Amino acid sequence: MNRRSALKTMAGTAAAVAAASSLPVSLAAQETPAVKLKGRIRHSACRWCYSGISLDDLCRAGKEMGLEGIDLLNPNEFDTVKKYGLVCTMVSNPTIDGLGGITRAWNRVEHHDKLVQAYEQRIKETAAAGFERLICFSGNRDGLDDEQGLENCVIGLKRILPVAEKYKVTLCMELLNSKRNHRDYMCDHTAWGVELVKRLSSERFKLLYDIYHMQIMEGDICDTIRENRQYIDHYHTGGVPGRNEIDETQELNYPRIMQAIVATGFKGYVAQEFVPRRPDKLASLRQAIQICDV
Repeated sequence: MNRRSALKTMAGTAAAVAAASSLPVSLAAQETPAVKLKGRIRHSACRWCYSGISLDDLCRAGKEMGLEGIDLLNPNEFDTVKKYGLVCTMVSNPTIDGLGGITRAWNRVEHHDKLVQAYEQRIKETAAAGFERLICFSGNRDGLDDEQGLENCVIGLKRILPVAEKYKVTLCMELLNSKRNHRDYMCDHTAWGVELVKRLSSERFKLLYDIYHMQIMEGDICDTIRENRQYIDHYHTGGVPGRNEIDETQELNYPRIMQAIVATGFKGYVAQEFVPRRPDKLASLRQAIQICDV
């Protein structure tokens, strides 16, 4: 399963210690937090990873686990998260006539008129709900040179940044891997995304650094985060390989990565974006929150 297919079908400490020790995963995953979360990481989770669980149930359980919000919601879902004292930590992208998703977005000038229309409305909806972040994508290369695609993104995004600045909504372009999950996606390296942020030069345009995706494309996660901290406004997690649980079954050391994020002074959100393999998906989420609670 990946985010695209899932969206189409949907219109604390004990576990962290266990992940680094010999405790069985099944026991660690089901452990109820014995202490309050440390508060150095602000926790969220991506809605699409829990397609078999109602948003109400996800919010109710997530609140008890220590989540502050849910990622990738549409406006018709805003009231539900608010009901549980949560926020939408990253609003989902608008789409119009097949544009605005991962594959066809800001890197082509012929898309800009419709994208500007859709994003202006979504920025206003985001601000009206009291939320602060809205995701966006570069689009696929499809034969387009990276430099030209970069300049095209600058041209288009400059048209909506005054609206984002007015309504105090930060647009976050997501870094995705083009090796395994999103073939041909243009914003697939940190350096390309950072250059886009520099050229736009607005406090209302930053990067969504997806740790899973950038491990596949680049590795060197902790130093990359440290060196580019001023350009990053949001993080996503995921186990490598497979985008499953972030415990000892995969290759990344998430407690160390979270420590690197904390050391940058980051005040935004870290959203869990792994697809649970275990039957009890909420137990896997609880474990991931505790692993990241450094």
